[in-house]
Amino acid sequence: MLDNEYNFDIPKEVLEVTEKIKRAGFGAYLVGGCVRDLLLHKKPKDWDVATNATPDEIQALFKKTVYENKFGTVAIVNEDVSDETLKIIEITPYRKDEKYSDKRHPDSVSFAGSIEEDLKRRDFTINALALDVSGETGFKIIDPFCGRADIKGKVVKAVGNPDERFSEDALRTVRAVRIATELNFKISHETGESIKNNIKLLDFISKERVREEFTKIIMSDNPSNGMRMMNEFGVLKYVAHETEEGIGVRQNKAHIYPVWDHLLKALDYAAYKKWPFHVRLAALLHDVAKPQTRRWSEEKEDWTFYGHDVVGAKITEKLLSRLKFSKRTIDIVRKLVRYHMFFSDTEKITLSAVRRIVRNVGPENVWDLMKVRFCDRIGMGKPKESPYRLRKYEAMIEEAMRDPITVRMLKIDGNRITELLHVEPGPVIGQVLHVLLEEVLDDPKKNSAEWLEARVKELGKLPEEELKKVGERAKKTKESLEEDEVKKIYKKWWVE
Repeated sequence: MLDNEYNFDIPKEVLEVTEKIKRAGFGAYLVGGCVRDLLLHKKPKDWDVATNATPDEIQALFKKTVYENKFGTVAIVNEDVSDETLKIIEITPYRKDEKYSDKRHPDSVSFAGSIEEDLKRRDFTINALALDVSGETGFKIIDPFCGRADIKGKVVKAVGNPDERFSEDALRTVRAVRIATELNFKISHETGESIKNNIKLLDFISKERVREEFTKIIMSDNPSNGMRMMNEFGVLKYVAHETEEGIGVRQNKAHIYPVWDHLLKALDYAAYKKWPFHVRLAALLHDVAKPQTRRWSEEKEDWTFYGHDVVGAKITEKLLSRLKFSKRTIDIVRKLVRYHMFFSDTEKITLSAVRRIVRNVGPENVWDLMKVRFCDRIGMGKPKESPYRLRKYEAMIEEAMRDPITVRMLKIDGNRITELLHVEPGPVIGQVLHVLLEEVLDDPKKNSAEWLEARVKELGKLPEEELKKVGERAKKTKESLEEDEVKKIYKKWWVE
């Protein structure tokens, strides 16, 4: 993994920053996660530089900077680059952190005299690395805590005394799990035990910061590993304790896994498919209420979970609200959990039922509901849907979602027609609408409020019997066109 480790691919924009600082007579090192990622031959997500220059001295060297914090960090702004990782390069003076009263941020900071002293305040050994990129001497790695050895061993280990590190910043208890999950590393025994002993300190941390780490775990390639580690080290009780209630809870004969394992397998399938965050979260939470709703049925001689979809939606909303997720995320995940039971048997699902589900979850979410269905099925240990069943689902959804050739597309409604004709609601209104629809189908440009209202007034002058005949003829035309459209959809999906 670390062969040719000194052959680093560092963007010229980053090298220009470090070289400019050095030409001014200061030290300049790449530090932290970007060095770790370079050693792993990964593209860094951001670039951080440490120096013995003060913030004022840093700002004097660069044209466009931002300095709006009490930790000495100056952001160098590169607006003319396309790579997002290079738009902001952060430069921080070597520093020492004082007491952490809020268990998150140092009460104050002071500048340190060396890069080695600066690295002492870092969280984990694999992040306590510095890289000197001097053009004269080549690359030189500063590694006082054996971070490279821990990278080789694939282990996350706290710098120095882990109790002190977690006491300084309690969010590190979650970050340890997140980093281990993203890198597919393990957490060292000593660090893991310290997480357990200090986990109550998470009460001091804002839910927004916990949410950010949790989101990254869910968006990793192997999120179930992160969930299991959070459970092992006691972190999950402070993040999403509701999911733990499914551990060891047996299901009915249709399932071969307990609830907890079923949910993690569903989550991993969503990650495997690279599906978005809200689908992954719904996959994790779709059966979260099964432990609460589980009842033994003497008649079926099996467990039942009636209403777990409804209860699960309420639990989901409460959980995500606690973690301060956006209203939009909460709404969509809640809907996906609430209606995840819908797709089960194509022979029993009616088109009217599909229309209702589209209405309930929204046309923009119905395909994601199908994705949750797939995750659920894979999580049960079953194969993917058969090609025919899958196509049948998709055909029914498209049929239900298509904008049908109907009076609802008209830019006039029954209420407006009653006003124009000075009549009570009744069959006449429907007849007028069907006539208008037929004429708009012939010429879509006529679908304007002005033209339609003028035409309504003309139709109002016709004898009732004549209007009825014209309306019935228009209705039959519409039904014929609808039937043709449905046939085209089913032919597209090769189903009947």
